[in-house]
Amino acid sequence: MTDLRAATPLVLVGAGKMGGAMLAGWLENGLDPKGVVLIDPAPPPEMAELIASRGMTHVTAPPSDLKAAVIVVAVKPQVADAVLPGLAGLVGPGTVVVSVAAGKTLERLEAGIGPAAIVRSMPNTPAQVGRGITVAVANGRVTTPQKVLVTALLAAVGKVEWVAEEALIDAVTAVSGSGPAYVFHLVEAMAEAGRRAGLPDALAEKLARATVEGAGELLYQSPLDPATLRKNVTSPNGTTAAALAVLMGEAGLQPIMDAAVAAAARRSRELAG
Repeated sequence: MTDLRAATPLVLVGAGKMGGAMLAGWLENGLDPKGVVLIDPAPPPEMAELIASRGMTHVTAPPSDLKAAVIVVAVKPQVADAVLPGLAGLVGPGTVVVSVAAGKTLERLEAGIGPAAIVRSMPNTPAQVGRGITVAVANGRVTTPQKVLVTALLAAVGKVEWVAEEALIDAVTAVSGSGPAYVFHLVEAMAEAGRRAGLPDALAEKLARATVEGAGELLYQSPLDPATLRKNVTSPNGTTAAALAVLMGEAGLQPIMDAAVAAAARRSRELAG
């Protein structure tokens, strides 16, 4: 992994779940905590404790005497527009700004913070356990070394992919950004189907949850593609084949997923303005 010393001074704006997960990943991968400045008026108690124990600097407003190597904007999208102008003074000639605020386009980010090297990224919540995936897009001011550094920072919480076209971020948001919720709902639906088939409530939920956990881990560890893994579970004319005939039918999962992803992508475009 790229030496994260080049990322300091690193200013993290927002210490919520995503900001906290990223910070934990950076520290685990060797980022010097004394090179971190956290801007958050009210960090969660566990974050405040981590900050104090590791010697990081915590402020409630952007310091006036600092030029950052990296600024990571991890605030909620609805407050980003109010926060960005105050960060302009932290931007120096070599600063790269990384936003994980959903729906904030490169144009809107630059309008708020001013001319800068800016990366817009879309992580997802499995970043909280180091198994996320983040897709990023850079504006024209981002240099190759800055892109390498940003990749290393984002990789601290999972896999990283880059796209050249910002328009693709809406589809990314719909598939991976919102995707964990689809999987969680799948567990809910499987558990409910189990209950309706006669299973006790607790057992139905345990079976559904453990099955998705295990299938996800198998997918993670296996070199095989999902279609092959599915076929490996499916005996001809067996129980799985009977279920898949429903799930893969004309009114099955694919058209529902198509509609869900389209709705999420459409909403992402609306939120971006």
